[in-house]
This record gives sequence, C-alpha cells and structure tokens, in this order.
Amino acid sequence: MSHPHPLQAHVGVLRTRVGGAFPGSRAVFRGHDLHQDPTVRNLTWVELCAFGITGRRITRDQARVIETMWVWTSYPDARIWNNRVAALAGTTRSTPNLAISAAQAVSEATIYGRRNEYRALAFFRWAHQRMLAGATVEQAIDEHLRAGKRLAGYGRPLASDDERIAPTMALARELGLADGPHVRLCFEVDRALQAQGKPLRMNFGALTSAFGADFGFTPREYGMMHFPAFVGGMQPCYLEALDKPPGAVFPTPCDGVVYDGEPARDWPGAVR
Repeated sequence: MSHPHPLQAHVGVLRTRVGGAFPGSRAVFRGHDLHQDPTVRNLTWVELCAFGITGRRITRDQARVIETMWVWTSYPDARIWNNRVAALAGTTRSTPNLAISAAQAVSEATIYGRRNEYRALAFFRWAHQRMLAGATVEQAIDEHLRAGKRLAGYGRPLASDDERIAPTMALARELGLADGPHVRLCFEVDRALQAQGKPLRMNFGALTSAFGADFGFTPREYGMMHFPAFVGGMQPCYLEALDKPPGAVFPTPCDGVVYDGEPARDWPGAVR
C-alpha cells in the first residue's frame, strides 16, 4: 500500500497561521489586519514581537520591563564577547548587517547568552511545579544537580554581583510585577545557594528568565523574545571601529604572541 509523501500537501502552497502580505491591499498578522485592526496596529514594537512569537498579548507594563531589560543590557564595550565580534567586523570594514548578525550569532553562548537563559527559564518552570507538589527549593536544586544538569543563571564571570538586578527590581515593584512566582523563586534559589556555601550568585540571566516565565513565555519563545537584548551595545562598538584605521581594534603584533614551538627553520623550496 502506498502512502502520500509527507511533503506532498505542501507543494505549491504556503499553509500558515501567522499571516500573509497582500501588496496593494493589506497585511495580515496572526489573523488581524496590521494597518486597520486596533488589536495590532496600536501595539508597541515589543508588544508586537511578543504577539508574533506567542500569539498572545502581553501587558504594556510587561513590555516595559522587557524593553528596559534590553536597555540595561546594552553595554557599548568592545571587550564583551559579542560586541567584540561587531567591532572586529567594523575594523575589517564589513557591512552593518553582517557585523550585527555575526555578533548576534555568538550571543547564543551556552554559559552566559541566550542558551543560558533558555535553560534557566526551563529550570524555574520545572522547579516551581516541583515546589507546588511539595518539594523545598533545596530539594529541587539537589534533584536538578543530581540529574547532571547545570544551574543556569547563577555565577558570573569577573564579578559576583550583577548591577542590573537592583534597578530592574525597582521598576518591577513600581509596576506591580515584582512578586510573580518565578521571580520569587529565583531569589529563593540564590538564598539557598548562599546558605549552602556555594559561590554562585544570581546573575541577570536568572532574573530576566524568571520574568519571562512569569509573563507566560516558554523557553523557546523567550529565547526569541530576548533576541535584541545586546543590539543596543553592539552598534556603537561597530561604528567606533569604523572610525579607526582598518585593523586597529585589538591588533596583535607578532612579538605579542608567546610561541614555544619549533624555532625558525628553512623550508625546502621556500624563497627568503
């Protein structure tokens, strides 16, 4: 008995639930007329992104917290790993889009980038359910670690404290968003780790992931939602590199390289 190829139903047609463009007429965004329907036409950029990713509306205050976290993560320092890529692209005279795209690609770093927040949000959602079932925060942490998993969102290179946490929580308290279950949990985990003598303080990745969980995002959704978080810091690094001579960003002279391999030697057929 023959079966139709699984791709056959998609040949010659785009089946979509997210929308479509009808040039000269209208554009549809998740079932709503983008230019006429107040459901979408009056959204802010952050709100529209959230609606596009999840199909759900977030509140304006939630959008403000998310956007503010983007602002407070935009550090124009070319020494930061992803900004360095943008700056190096500038020093080689790459185009703006290529530079920022490359910098964004390495922003998915496992230890302190998007993948870290993916795991942190997944942990908070799981741990919250375990605690609703009767586990303590210490038991949830122990179970997580015994399963061979890392505790994403705790520990930070170079500094133990994170300067972004206090102002973010101040804004969240002002907006009435500081007491969600996952935000409370991320601080409980921090206190539990300190009580156990573990040198892992909460970093901003934990807090932003906890807000993502409280706002109803899945790990995958929030990874997409938080995509622009570093862009504001990348662009100045790229532009400043353009203002310098080509190659002037982090140049390394030959005598700046420590080499302990074979000494200089003749290569057969080489011309000096």
